[in-house]
Amino acid sequence: MKYPSTIKSIKAAIRGISFTFTHEKNFRIEVMSALLVLIFLFITEAEVWRWLVSMMMIVIIMIAEFANTALERIVDILKPQKHPYAKVVKDIAAGMVLIAVIGVGMSGVIVLGPLMYRFF
Repeated sequence: MKYPSTIKSIKAAIRGISFTFTHEKNFRIEVMSALLVLIFLFITEAEVWRWLVSMMMIVIIMIAEFANTALERIVDILKPQKHPYAKVVKDIAAGMVLIAVIGVGMSGVIVLGPLMYRFF
């Protein structure tokens, strides 16, 4: 039985989520946006497929933000002094999140747009 290591892994993951929530303003904004989407889906009694697509989009944004945060911290550790590649790596990581947000935003309009039209 591997329960102790599984529990340690879950605790480490929760610490990572907590760190990101505490230290990253954009992540807090993304969490609040996700909650608004979920509340909207609940209020409008959205179809299951809209819930599934919305949940996948939320997860994509969260994964991108976690990857961005991890990369930024790694770069900070490896290159505490100014280095042009450190900036490039951070910019690329930020670009990853931006592309995810744009893609999810466009998909959100397609998936949630008809619901919003009927609701408002």
